[in-house]
Amino acid sequence: MLIDLRELLSGSSQDLITKVNLEVNTFNNGIIDYDIIDKNEYEITITKLSSTRLSIKADTSVTLSIPCDRCLKPVDTKIDLSIDEIVDFADDASEEETQIEKDYIDGYCIDTDKLLFNELIMSIPTKTLCKNDCKGLCLICGCDLNIKECSCDREILDPRMSVFKDILNEFKEV
Repeated sequence: MLIDLRELLSGSSQDLITKVNLEVNTFNNGIIDYDIIDKNEYEITITKLSSTRLSIKADTSVTLSIPCDRCLKPVDTKIDLSIDEIVDFADDASEEETQIEKDYIDGYCIDTDKLLFNELIMSIPTKTLCKNDCKGLCLICGCDLNIKECSCDREILDPRMSVFKDILNEFKEV
């Protein structure tokens, strides 16, 4: 959803409070698409700080379907988001700030989906598990070890330690 900021920047009002909805059903982090399971309507507050500076605040939560890092089963993960941004439209704003703002500001409009996605990228958990003791998939046959055990030999040894394994095998033979 695009929010027009011209009225706010022209001075006719000091605050703009509006309810917005996330308009998309998937979230792409640049690597994978996540389905958005639940998205709440949220209130965004834009406050005029000066003739060229605005404060943007919003709180919401989004539930994404993220695959388990071990067994790849989809896990519904609720992510709480809190947006607190200062936007400077001055000509002398730093280049770094302008680069970041270009993402969700188009002229004098704010794209609320891009603003929310920027926050979502920073808030996605680094490790998602379906349960704490998830066994994952067999490295050999791909069997889900949470459902059943397979008969594959999954012992992975460091090749530098193969000498010690040979010595142990010799002692077992004696």
